[in-house]
Amino acid sequence: MGDFGFTLFLGQTSMSNLTAQIAENLADVRRRIAEAAHRAGRNAADVQLVAVTKYVGAAETRALVEAGCRQLGESRPQQLWQKAAELKDLPIQWHMIGHLQRNKVRRTLPLLAMLQSADSPRLIEEIEHAAAEELPARLPILLEVNISAEAAKHGFEPEAVELFLARAARCEHIEVRGLMCMAALEGGLDEARRDFAALRQLRDRLRANCPEGVRLDELSMGMSGDYEVAIEEGATIVRVGSALFEGVGP
Repeated sequence: MGDFGFTLFLGQTSMSNLTAQIAENLADVRRRIAEAAHRAGRNAADVQLVAVTKYVGAAETRALVEAGCRQLGESRPQQLWQKAAELKDLPIQWHMIGHLQRNKVRRTLPLLAMLQSADSPRLIEEIEHAAAEELPARLPILLEVNISAEAAKHGFEPEAVELFLARAARCEHIEVRGLMCMAALEGGLDEARRDFAALRQLRDRLRANCPEGVRLDELSMGMSGDYEVAIEEGATIVRVGSALFEGVGP
């Protein structure tokens, strides 16, 4: 599912053609977001697109930003550091969407608009300590939930989230804004829909008795292969990569 294994090279594509193709892809993704929201009786403006740029270079990323997409997501801290430096002239809001090792927290936090992959109490404790020294304001985070219960994935077990929320509410330098998940790697769209529905149901249950200082407004779920299903099941953020770069290559 999603954006794994997608690689492209700029090759001989001219910058004008590159920009035009990416702008066309962006318009198509936004159209599909709007159609999925309409099917669910929702407003498309309530769904935020975060473009995943982990398999493209600075030229493709710049073309995407110039086409009007400024919310960008990276999975690896080193790639985020590099792209943030190369594109520092652009008004990008960076999201960390992959696992963040604790030894990379301090260098990463100042670059972020949101950390979507807060996946353990130990990581969040490190973020809280680092944010107190590195950031002028509270950092929005999402709790990553291993909703599909796959051993290879990071994230909180669903039943552990409620116990952690009271602890998170005492943090002074981070703000929990919602939950994030990835659908099962196997099983197709039907399995993805079940996972997304399960995360929404968990959020709704927790929201009914949410500690003060914690907000569960956001549901980040859905990638290139399943973001429309995610929207139908309540996603407020979708993380789309390869669909934005189709047709761009040598």
